[in-house]
Amino acid sequence: MLPASLRRFFWDQEFDRLRWPEDLEPVARRLLSAGDGPALAWLRAEVGDGRLRDLIRATRGRDLDPRQLRFWQIVVDLPAEEVDAWLADPARRVWEERVSR
Repeated sequence: MLPASLRRFFWDQEFDRLRWPEDLEPVARRLLSAGDGPALAWLRAEVGDGRLRDLIRATRGRDLDPRQLRFWQIVVDLPAEEVDAWLADPARRVWEERVSR
């Protein structure tokens, strides 16, 4: 089970149905984008930066806004060129420009 302190980050889900580590990917994606300091410290201790880097790569950072993605680029040591390419993707830019107005 997940720590009760994480419940508030899953307001739109049945928190008690989430299982760790079976639901690692959706839990990690949510915490990477919405977690606070203690939640992120827990996630990094449980998963490790290498696995978080792999997860961000697998999703091309789609759950993260540009500012968050740049933060995680530094924290988990993603190459800037790779992140630049994700952010320049026209499909991503259409969505970001739409929601930022």
